[in-house]
Amino acid sequence: MRNDQLSEVFDLVEIRGVVAGGFAARGPWVARSPCVDSLKLIAMVSGHGRLLTDGIDEPIELAPGDVAILTNRSWLQQEGGTGTGPRRPIGPEENFTGLTEADRSTDDIVIGTAVDINPAGRELLLRTMPPVGHVRASAATSMRGLLDQLFDEIAGNRTGSAFAIRQYAQLLVLSALRAYLDQAEVPPGWLRVLTDERLRPALELMHSEPGKPWGLEDLARAAAMSRSSFARHFRTVAGVPPLTYLSRYRMLLAQRALRGADVRVGSLAVDLGYASEAAFSTAFKRETGESPLRYRHRARNERPIPHGAAV
Repeated sequence: MRNDQLSEVFDLVEIRGVVAGGFAARGPWVARSPCVDSLKLIAMVSGHGRLLTDGIDEPIELAPGDVAILTNRSWLQQEGGTGTGPRRPIGPEENFTGLTEADRSTDDIVIGTAVDINPAGRELLLRTMPPVGHVRASAATSMRGLLDQLFDEIAGNRTGSAFAIRQYAQLLVLSALRAYLDQAEVPPGWLRVLTDERLRPALELMHSEPGKPWGLEDLARAAAMSRSSFARHFRTVAGVPPLTYLSRYRMLLAQRALRGADVRVGSLAVDLGYASEAAFSTAFKRETGESPLRYRHRARNERPIPHGAAV
């Protein structure tokens, strides 16, 4: 298998999908809730619905198998169903009790997935996403089957379902982001550079040996481009020069190391290509706003905030 920088960075920023709630409804319905997660997926398992949130002027029409990706939104309204009479308010159910009797052939079924990302990931990835991304089932044929499997595990409540739901939530996040990258013009940034085939050989060098003193000539040669063409194309795609990208990638590695094993800061500085512990500490503080030791202490004492039930 070839090197996969996108998977590597997803591991570094600790992307984790968590199914946060869901509901099934018949007849006219409406669901309103705050949006407390910086990145969230709303999946239309069956039926049809309309989604409105801050940052968009017109509702997004969701068909079966469609997924909406919400980035840094503050509120969410969904509605759907047919028939006369006022819309019935629907509240998302964290324990999915209402989904055990749902029928995909007649019900509008919605599942919400919160996406956890560490602080470095929020800085790197979320700024490249629009307020709302609409991934159509027709653009991601595998996603429809994935949603059906996820729903079956939620509704079936079988032995091992909790484990299966966690795995399907991870795959749903990957599938939705892949489809978004395939169908949308992604702004300059990490998502775009990690999927650029022309830059892949240079990225492989930086990712495989981040502590090596790579120069622009080395990276351009790997990409089979002239120095000026490489620098220009890299900045257009990544939004930053190649060596700035390398520095930020080193900082991602440093943050992961400091959250984990008791690695010495001096050893980490050498591994990442810095001439001294002081030089590394200065670069780390410039990137994160705090010293390596302060970062380690804070990161290890933080506790994750539990998600609410809002879809």
